[in-house]
Amino acid sequence: MRLPGKGKKGKGRLKSAGKKQKKAEVDILSPAAMLNLYYIAHNIADCLQLRGFRWPGAPKSKKGKNKT
Repeated sequence: MRLPGKGKKGKGRLKSAGKKQKKAEVDILSPAAMLNLYYIAHNIADCLQLRGFRWPGAPKSKKGKNKT
């Protein structure tokens, strides 16, 4: 028996653990990506590091730095 004014309480749909969404492939050499890289990279090593090509012994970047 339900009380008046109370709707169903549900958690909604749960994502199945077996399915993962595919990420769209991005062309890192596209003109838009190159323009973005031009503004954010300071040198070629920085450019490669931002694109995911790190060299052995590179210091790991700290995510979530405080900008005060």
